[in-house]
Amino acid sequence: MSADASRIPPADTELRADARHNRSRIVDVAKELFAEHGLEVPMTTIARQADVGIATLYRRFPTKEALVAEVFAEQFAACVSSAHEALNDPDPWHGFCTLIENVCAMQAVDRGFSAAVITSFPTVFDIKGERDRVMRGFVDLMARAKASGRLRADFSTDDLALLLMANGGIIADSPETALAASRRLVAYLLDAFRADRSAPATPLPPSPPLELHPVLDPEPEPGNDA
Repeated sequence: MSADASRIPPADTELRADARHNRSRIVDVAKELFAEHGLEVPMTTIARQADVGIATLYRRFPTKEALVAEVFAEQFAACVSSAHEALNDPDPWHGFCTLIENVCAMQAVDRGFSAAVITSFPTVFDIKGERDRVMRGFVDLMARAKASGRLRADFSTDDLALLLMANGGIIADSPETALAASRRLVAYLLDAFRADRSAPATPLPPSPPLELHPVLDPEPEPGNDA
């Protein structure tokens, strides 16, 4: 090969293939790190593990929210689908239980998704709007389950937040063990949520106001990430 030929820049198709590879690598590494450590993993750590520069990462994903949305888009879509199926269930108590079981199962095996479930995003893929519609649907489902006489009257959306926080706190040495622990915890709690388990003479302590979707901590600007 001549010296002049060695200086010929790579073809556009090669550049596009390289860009696709970098993007795919970033998403794969982020998914692994989020699953193991949660969303607090710094962007610099993701870039280093993916073997790309931090500037390359930020070109592909300008914010951590954008990266989180990409990593969990498929799981979030499954979560939304499960919610819609529950809302259309003619038995509101069965729909209520199924929705909680499905969301908690997905949450238990992935620390990143566990955090993403209760995180507020900007309008990437309209996740916030979709989540808010699901929450309004859940409130309606909860009301119908109470009206059916199956769900205890003092259950509130704060109790849903409490359930997700408790389920998200499961620590296990494998996803299989975490899933088994989650299923047992959820079974205990769903049994406690039944209307025939409430005793008017011994009311529960008042429900604390819990934030269901706290905002992600802001990421440092590119070059200042720690």
